[in-house]
Amino acid sequence: VPFRRFMGGVGRHAQAKVHGTAQGRWPLKSAEFLLHMLKNAESNAEYKGLDADHLVIDHIQVNRAPKMRRRTYRAHGRINPYMSSPCHIELSLVEKEQTFAARSEEPEKKKVSKKKLQKQKLAASRAEGGM
Repeated sequence: VPFRRFMGGVGRHAQAKVHGTAQGRWPLKSAEFLLHMLKNAESNAEYKGLDADHLVIDHIQVNRAPKMRRRTYRAHGRINPYMSSPCHIELSLVEKEQTFAARSEEPEKKKVSKKKLQKQKLAASRAEGGM
């Protein structure tokens, strides 16, 4: 996963060049939690009688949760906070029959800038005026 915004202390890796940056990591713990949630959602869908093969992620959101407080003991009798930063993950799946068939039917139109459109109109009007 490329790190673009909060990059302090993140090491550089060659595999991040694919995403146009030099810094990246492989968030194993986060990915593992998401995989467990997807597996749980799939089993819930099967329990409700939905087809697990046609499920598509409709909404996913991660919010901050209240920090949990512990303490760590330092030198010279001092105590510092030792906070954990948990999160709430929302995940909703929807059953769809044909997920990707609609996109393949019509190709995407290439965007043309306003400047290029003006040049094309000017060239077309000159061609018509010359005849």
